[in-house]
Amino acid sequence: MAAESVDSGSMAQKPNIFRIKNKIRRAEVYKEMKKEQRKIQKKEKKRKMVEAKALGDKAPPKKIPRTIENTRVYDETMVNSLDEEVRKDEAEDEMSTYFNRKTTPKVLITSGDKPRTRTNQFCKELKKCIPNSQIYYRRGLDLKKIIPQAVSKDFTDIVIINEDSKEPNGLVISHLPDGPTAHFKMSNVRLTKQLKRHGAMTGHMPEVILNNFNTRLGHTVGRLLASIFPHDPDFHGRRAVTFHNQRDFIFFRQHRYMFKNAKRVGLQELGPRFTLKLRSLQKGTFDSKFGEYEWVHKRHEMETSRRKFFL
Repeated sequence: MAAESVDSGSMAQKPNIFRIKNKIRRAEVYKEMKKEQRKIQKKEKKRKMVEAKALGDKAPPKKIPRTIENTRVYDETMVNSLDEEVRKDEAEDEMSTYFNRKTTPKVLITSGDKPRTRTNQFCKELKKCIPNSQIYYRRGLDLKKIIPQAVSKDFTDIVIINEDSKEPNGLVISHLPDGPTAHFKMSNVRLTKQLKRHGAMTGHMPEVILNNFNTRLGHTVGRLLASIFPHDPDFHGRRAVTFHNQRDFIFFRQHRYMFKNAKRVGLQELGPRFTLKLRSLQKGTFDSKFGEYEWVHKRHEMETSRRKFFL
């Protein structure tokens, strides 16, 4: 009888849900099982915290979890920003005039012909986000004709928003007058009104934060993204624009940080929100026919491992 009670107790703790034929009952049992697992995990975490506090300096170090990021395939193009060779290349590249403060960013934002409502709204929010930017509608003009006009009017960058099925799905940034030009696939677009508890955007110059652009290609892309924003942020506005690269997906977020006390800081999202994936990097300004490409994403040839990243 004792053996039977032990067996029944173990079955109650960890039931074999696959033996339950009723779908609704199976879902309920699975939900209860996950709830119990979370309780056990929470209890174990609390026990470890109390133990670490009691041991103080003698507490064992925290284990570093194994992730795709920290086990990424070695890339020979990984660079250190303090490397002399990298510094020399960056001092002579197309964005050097911006970083040497010889030019002030002036950005032209445009889209395809007859953009839909959502694309128009996204362009307007991007204009608020990027200081000293202007929106121009294409009116059937070819991009190759727009670029010389933009250069003559002292624009330093062109941002083109592409759309498909009434949704913005692509972004092209072309640095003027000599390039480079980056083409991104854009996804997960959320306008400000779609964000919960969003804040109101102010006219303060934002701080620009670039995370995890570690390869030579990543450095170029990061510098290109940074060059569309002004040099000197207005720290009184506490407004920050973040380009966070994770597994070659670039997440764009805009926040206002708020000091709650001497140790705690809160974030309020201002919007918009979107994700970029680099498709190609082209030398010079936009030229789809005769342009020379520095890098092109070829999915089936290049994505040989889940731990292989390019930025």
